[in-house]
Amino acid sequence: STQSTWGHFLSGYFFSPMVLVPCILSGGSGSRLWPLSRDLYPKQLLSLTGDASLLQSAVQRAVAVAPSIAPIIICNEEHRFMVAEQMREINVKAGAILLEPVGRNTAAAIAVLALQAIELHGDQAIILVKASDHVIPNLDKFSEAVKIAHFLAQQQELVTFGIVPTRPDTAFGYLHSGSPLDAHSGALRLKRFVEKPNLEKATEFLADGHYFWNSGMFVYPAQRLLTEMGRFEPAILKASQDAFKAATRDLDFVRLPHTLFVQAPSKSVDYAVMERVDGVAIVPLDAGWDDVGSWDALWLLTDHDADGNVMRGDVVGHATSNSYVRAEHRLVATVGVDQMVVIETPDAVLVADKRHVQDVKKIVDQLKAQGRGEHIAHTRVYRPWGSYETVARGDRYEVKRLIIKPGGSQAMQMHFHRTEHWVVVKGTAKVTGEEGSFLITENESRFIPIGKAHRLENPGKVELEVMEIRSGAYLGEDDIVRFEEAGDKGKPHEKVEAKV
Repeated sequence: STQSTWGHFLSGYFFSPMVLVPCILSGGSGSRLWPLSRDLYPKQLLSLTGDASLLQSAVQRAVAVAPSIAPIIICNEEHRFMVAEQMREINVKAGAILLEPVGRNTAAAIAVLALQAIELHGDQAIILVKASDHVIPNLDKFSEAVKIAHFLAQQQELVTFGIVPTRPDTAFGYLHSGSPLDAHSGALRLKRFVEKPNLEKATEFLADGHYFWNSGMFVYPAQRLLTEMGRFEPAILKASQDAFKAATRDLDFVRLPHTLFVQAPSKSVDYAVMERVDGVAIVPLDAGWDDVGSWDALWLLTDHDADGNVMRGDVVGHATSNSYVRAEHRLVATVGVDQMVVIETPDAVLVADKRHVQDVKKIVDQLKAQGRGEHIAHTRVYRPWGSYETVARGDRYEVKRLIIKPGGSQAMQMHFHRTEHWVVVKGTAKVTGEEGSFLITENESRFIPIGKAHRLENPGKVELEVMEIRSGAYLGEDDIVRFEEAGDKGKPHEKVEAKV
C-alpha cells in the first residue's frame, strides 16, 4: 500500500519528532440516538458497540498511538464526573480535562486544547484532534495514518483525515481531493469542503473516487493553528485565550469561566479556519471509521442474526427482520415488522422506520419546544457520589432509589419545602446533621425535617442503597441549599440558593 511504502520512506530519514498530543472532543448530545442518548448522558458515555463506552474506546486509541503522552479532554462541565470516572475505570490519567461552561462549537474548543497542549508540552506541540464518539475498528491502519499526519504536521501542514467512503451516505460532509502531496505518503491536497449532499450527489461522489467523508479529525501544529485562527477569527482566539488564562485548576479539571468563554463566536473549525487557509492536507483513512451518528449506523456496525436483526436486552421477536430492537427496562416484543428501530427506556420509547432515523432529532426538538425533560436526563441520574432514580411520584410525595458508591458522599445541604425519610436497603449509611453523625444499617431509617442541614455518605466497602421518600409542597431538585459541593475537592465551598 502507499501508506506502507511511506513507512519505509520514513525509516530512511532521521528527524526529531515534535511531541504528538492526543486531544479528545467530548461535547455534543447525540440527539439522533435519543432516547438512549440525552443531554446529561450523551452517546460518547454509552457502551454502544462493546463493553467500553465510545469515550473510553477513543481514549484507548489515543493511548495506543501516543503511549507516552497523557491525552487532553474537553467536555461539558455537567459531564465532568462521568468523564473522570470513565477514565479511572480504564486506568488512564488525563493530562487535563477542560470544562466547557457552554458549547461554542469546535473552533473555540480546539483553540483551548491547543493552548493547553502548548502549556504542557511547549510551542512545538502537535495536536491530534479526534472526537470521542467515533468507532475505528482497525487500529493498525489508524496508527499508520496518524504517523503520516504527524510527519506532515512537522512540516507545518494542517492535516485532516479523509475517510474512504464505502457507500453513498448523505449524513456526512465530504472532502474533495486534488493532487498528491508527494510520491510516497498517499496524502493529497484538499480542493474544497463539500456540505452534506443529497443521495444523487453522494452516489456521484462515490463513483468519482476523489471524494472522502469528512471525519472531523485533524493533526495540527498547535502554534500554527492558533496563528491562523487569529488571522481569520480573532474574536474566537481572544475569547479562548482570555478564558484559558483565567481558568481555575481543580485537580485534573480546568474550569473555563462562562463570562469569557461564551464570548467566542460559535463556529466549527472547518468554517473558522480549514476552509479559508491555503494548503490543507488530506491523509486517506480506510479503517472502518463511523461516527455512530444514528440508529441505522449502529445497526450497520453491529453483528446481525440470521434475519438481519440486532436485538439487545429482553427482546422477543416473531417475523421480524432487518431491525434494531433494544430493551433497557422491560420486555419488548415485535411481530411482523421490517426495517424498524425500537428503543425502550424507563421513561420513553422510540419506534421509527430505520430509513428515517435521521429525523429522530426532530422529535428531540419537539420535546424542547414543549418544555419537556425527556431529552435532558434519564430517570437514573449520575452524580459524583453515585446515582439516583425516581421510582414513584404523586401529589406531595416522591420516592427515589439512591445508590452511593463506597466512600461516596453527598454535599451538606438543606431544603425549605420538603422532608426526607431515608430507609437503608443495603449497606451502612453515615448520616450527618446538626446534632452530629450517626450510622444506620439495613432496615433502619432516619427522618430529615424541613430546614435541617444534613449529609448522606457511604463509609463502607460495598454499595449503599437507600430509598428516599420526599414529602412536601414542592419537590423540585432546585429546592436545595448546598453548603459544599461533594466531589469538587479543592473547590471553595459555595452556598447555592434554593427556590423559595
